[in-house]
Amino acid sequence: MYSGLFWSLCFLVILSHCPFLNGAVSCPNNNLSIKDGSFTLSKSYNDGSILRYVCPVGFYPGPEKKLQCNFGQWDPEPSSKQECKKVTCPNPKVLENGVVIPSRKIYYVNDTTKYRCNSDYTFRGSATRECQANGKWSGGTPICSRNTDHCPDPGTPPGASRKGNIFNIDDKVTYTCGTNLKLIGSKVRVCQDGGLWSGKEPECYADFTYDTPGEVAEAFGSSLKTTVTMYEESAGQAGKKIHLNQGDKIDIYIALDASDSIDEKDFDRTKDIIKKLIKKISYYEVTPNYEILIFTTHVTHIIKMTDQKRGNPTKLKDIIEKLDNYKYSDKGDKTGTNIYNAYEKILESISLEEAHNKVKFDETQHVIIMFTDGVYNSGGNPKDAVNLIREKVIRNNQTRDKYLDLYAFGVGEDIEAEKMDEWVSKRNINEKYFFKLPNMEEVEETLDKMIDEGTSMVLCGLYKTYFDAGLKSSMRLIYPWLVKITITYNGNTANCIGSLVTPRFILTAAHCFRFDDECDQIKLEALHSKDTQMPGLKEGIKISHDLRTICVPCTQEAHGALQLPASEASCAKHKEVLLDSDLVNAHFITHEAVNKDSPKQQVLIKQNQLRDSCIEQTMNMLNVEKGIAEQMATDNFLCTGGETQNFEDAITCKGDSGGPLVVERNRLFQVGIISWGLKICDSDEPNRDGRDFHVHLFNPEVQTFLKKHLGDENIDTPLTFF
Repeated sequence: MYSGLFWSLCFLVILSHCPFLNGAVSCPNNNLSIKDGSFTLSKSYNDGSILRYVCPVGFYPGPEKKLQCNFGQWDPEPSSKQECKKVTCPNPKVLENGVVIPSRKIYYVNDTTKYRCNSDYTFRGSATRECQANGKWSGGTPICSRNTDHCPDPGTPPGASRKGNIFNIDDKVTYTCGTNLKLIGSKVRVCQDGGLWSGKEPECYADFTYDTPGEVAEAFGSSLKTTVTMYEESAGQAGKKIHLNQGDKIDIYIALDASDSIDEKDFDRTKDIIKKLIKKISYYEVTPNYEILIFTTHVTHIIKMTDQKRGNPTKLKDIIEKLDNYKYSDKGDKTGTNIYNAYEKILESISLEEAHNKVKFDETQHVIIMFTDGVYNSGGNPKDAVNLIREKVIRNNQTRDKYLDLYAFGVGEDIEAEKMDEWVSKRNINEKYFFKLPNMEEVEETLDKMIDEGTSMVLCGLYKTYFDAGLKSSMRLIYPWLVKITITYNGNTANCIGSLVTPRFILTAAHCFRFDDECDQIKLEALHSKDTQMPGLKEGIKISHDLRTICVPCTQEAHGALQLPASEASCAKHKEVLLDSDLVNAHFITHEAVNKDSPKQQVLIKQNQLRDSCIEQTMNMLNVEKGIAEQMATDNFLCTGGETQNFEDAITCKGDSGGPLVVERNRLFQVGIISWGLKICDSDEPNRDGRDFHVHLFNPEVQTFLKKHLGDENIDTPLTFF
């Protein structure tokens, strides 16, 4: 069962009040507390500092959410009644032709309601709902209807009232939310010919209501995957191939608010989110054209659409670098907010594309993603600019509605949700384009959920990065191909690491095993999967969100991941791209750090003349002649370790053998297998004395071996080697 799996080569002062601190005006530190909560300060008690109140999950601060220090005074003035209040959910007793149990004046978090229709009415939706910590009811809107009209009863969401009870073609229903609630979604919906209601089902949001990462992931991810359409084709025993439906005819415009109403921390987080978003979009093996702009009173372009298409095309890593180089302070004195101008600049670019090639323009998907709090103090109403964009792309032709996706993400503490909801698409009952998030930290997890599902499952080299409050670094990395291998014999155990390269094969080091090892002596555990115990590989494992393969070079699967032209499909090209310098940034995951905050161990692969230090160190550490050292550390091995340019490589430890040495190029590619090293990692000697050697996957003999076992067309999921 395991004979073809393994390669055979011997791996973290509160200041007392002082009106003038270092020449700057400061605010008093008294009367700031909040009952059952706490607060944070962006600049201590100094002028310009923002105080934010923090409450436990299921509670919200009141009467104020935040204060700002202006010339030695807090604005607004601190209240002695500041407290954390219980989150409530909108009134569910709006169900027509039915009853809600229990009937209460106010519903708090964890309260449960049940719904029942009167006789002669049919129930649909969720019969039981729970008030959640984000101020929303779980499940779908309960509806009691007779189903005798052309369109089904659209129902009434909690907290709302509805005008209109006839549901035939062209009939309208109009919604209004109760006091202190804002309507998100479609205020007016029309019964259409096909029996469906136009627009998006409305929701009633309180100031404390937000969308969970799961909701954002499901809605944003679903619509985005529709934009970057992919489908699977079965090709018999050759397995499933992933294709793109729209090629490169996708133009994505991203706008980021840098005005004073957005604090620097949220700005930086959002910038990181944008970088991660465009990187993850590239996982779909498509490279859209981008325009990225940052705005205050004026607009600064990070990259223009015309530069992408008809100037000097900018690579993904260069776009990310340009975005990374823009700092919050770069806006200077331009601290106002002109959202209209941001949309206007996007309109200008869209108009240029139409003028350049109208045929191609009409075939292009236009995606606009806005990150802001919706507060503006200059320019016109952003809604007017958005409507001009709609006219340009859709041209009052309902069939062209699908070519424009308008998204808006609420950033910051005080979000003008109702205004921002007017700027987004409302195309389908199941689609959502405006998102109000509790904090930007959770978007990292949102993006992972968005991408790592459905059609992306079969893609190699995808890994997760998400927020984890239990870790010092707050971010946790998930590598879904890592497998712990435990071999038991004579009461002793030995551990190695392997990498899932196909649903049926794990790639590891031969010296982890003995020739007489039996299958029942070998235990396989997926290190980053919910179902850690892996079944036998004879029938193949099921690829999932947290159990997938790493990219193996010299295959068509890796070629698609590298986004190289079909004409450059060769092993030599992959080696040129992945091992592209004398010092190649790479990393491995040590078995001892898998559940810690820093599992990634950074190294530099030494090539060409820089590899000489590996031979020299082998001679020194093992006290052997140069010839013997060269026979031990042949060109069949990649070498890492030592200190280069003030960077000291991590070194491998006992139990790391067989693990993958990987290089990142959008996704992760395995270029080596951890084999042997010169130094015990827990010794007192410095790491710079150590060198590690890794089986070289570009070695022709290794390629022949991999092709024989992983490219075998008689297995159900072979890799396609060059």
